[in-house]
Formats: sequence, C-alpha cells, structure tokens
Amino acid sequence: MATSKIEWTEATWNPLTGCTKISPGCKHCYAERMALRLRAMGVEKYRNGFTLTLHPDVLEEPLTWKKPRMIFVNSMSDLFHKDVPLAFIQQVFDVMRRASWHQFQVLTKRAERLSELAPVIDWPTNVWMGVSVEHAGYTFRIDHLRQTNAHIKFLSLEPLLGPLPDLNLDDIDWVIVGGESGPHARPMQAAWVRDIRDQCIRAGVPFFFKQWGGPVKKRTGRLLDGRTWDEWPGNVPTVSGEQPEAVWSAS
Repeated sequence: MATSKIEWTEATWNPLTGCTKISPGCKHCYAERMALRLRAMGVEKYRNGFTLTLHPDVLEEPLTWKKPRMIFVNSMSDLFHKDVPLAFIQQVFDVMRRASWHQFQVLTKRAERLSELAPVIDWPTNVWMGVSVEHAGYTFRIDHLRQTNAHIKFLSLEPLLGPLPDLNLDDIDWVIVGGESGPHARPMQAAWVRDIRDQCIRAGVPFFFKQWGGPVKKRTGRLLDGRTWDEWPGNVPTVSGEQPEAVWSAS
C-alpha cells in the first residue's frame, strides 16, 4: 500500500499504470511526471514509463491490508481507458467488493466508457465513483456518471481551468475542487471556487477544497475565505477514520 499525500484519500492502489491524454486537464499530468521519474530511478513497475500497463500481480493487494483505509484506485492511470479490457475492470471491482472494510475511490475522465460499461458492473456499496471536470466544456461527464449505479457519486473539479456556473448536482454526493500544481501550473480564480462552493451549499452537497495549487502549492495552501473546507459524504468514514456527525463536517 502506498500512503498518499492527496488530501481526500489515505492510500493508493494501482493495478494499472500509464495513460493517454484526452482533454485540457491532462496537459500537465502529475502522474506522467511521476511515472517517468520512477522509471529513471529503476522502479520495475514503471519500466514502461507512462505507457498503459496492467499489473495483475497487485490485484489482490487490498485484501492483505487489514486496517480500513480510504483508497484511491489508479492514481497513476484511468481504469476506464479504452485499452483496459472489461474482464480486468470487473476483476478490480471484484477485489473491491471482497475488501469490504475499505472505501475505494475511482476517478475517470472516460465518462462515456464508464456509462457504457456501468450496466455490466456489479457496484459494491464501498466504491465511490467520480468523474473529472476541468471546465464547462466537459460537464457532460457528470450526466454519464449519473447513469451509473454507484453508491456514492463524486466530482473532481481539478485542475479547475474555468468557471462552472449552473452545475447540475442532482444525484451527486460530493464535490472536490483544486487548482493545478507543478512547474507549469495554470492559474485558478477565487471567484470560480466560491461560486462552486455556493452551488454546493445551496444543493446540500458536501464540498472539499483541496488546494489553490501553483508552482509551489505549499505556499498557496488550502484556505478558502479563512478556513479549510473538508466536507465528506454522510455516513461514511472520513480520512481520519471517524464518522462525520452530519453531511456538513467542515473544519
């Protein structure tokens, strides 16, 4: 298990690595930078760099992790990439179902394939399914997400590259917002973040503000209007392992 520094999860599990870019949010992909760095370091799992690679040998890893964790699935890839066989996707879901003491967070930009395969996926209640939306041209991904039977549906609006007014948050359980980080980070405007936060408040959807981002994200931090916004879907463990008292559990 790889302990994660991502603010909204605790650990990562990568039964596949590598990907291809399909939209503007992919331009400065952190996973690509990391994969190439790990290949240069001689890490065997990344011998193919950022070329899509399946790792069936790690499929059952979560079953060996006895302490319950919030686990981000495929932080270094996209489970619904067109070249990932359906049988392998179903194997991943089978492991998540069997590892019922964990919460699994799956995130994709391939929302069309997600909705296409959703009817043949048996959705465990401990799987959170999310889509990435970086600007208004990709809000259609939310409609595809709604077509699934995922128990918890969430949005990752990161890297946020433009305003997202009038979001349809029907049947959405959680919203994450974050700015791009890294050496070529594109700027995010505070007005965009506040508008999404206010939409979430009106809709009663938990809002999680991950970061402002920038070339050195530690300098910009996570505060929005003087506070952190670490809200979680109701009735599930937070990253700390505690049960939230209510849907609104911001610090």
